[in-house]
Amino acid sequence: MSEKKTIYCGSGKKQNEGWLKVTINPDKLKDYIDEYNGNKFVKLNINIKDEADQYGKDVSISVDTWKPDENAQQPAAQNEDSNDLPF
Repeated sequence: MSEKKTIYCGSGKKQNEGWLKVTINPDKLKDYIDEYNGNKFVKLNINIKDEADQYGKDVSISVDTWKPDENAQQPAAQNEDSNDLPF
């Protein structure tokens, strides 16, 4: 399994329990824009750090580059004509 480099694209501060204030650099996202049903999107990971950095930022944002393993075995399709229960 190869190790992937984390692509950091922003940071921010936790304002309270339900509010994160962040800034994202769109130039770092342009290579990771996906399209689905005519809509464009970018998958991101947003993490709250245990300690703030030198600028007071305690939120880290990175691009989610995970893709399913194409070599993984797919479950066998069940025979639709079968009267067997699936359990």
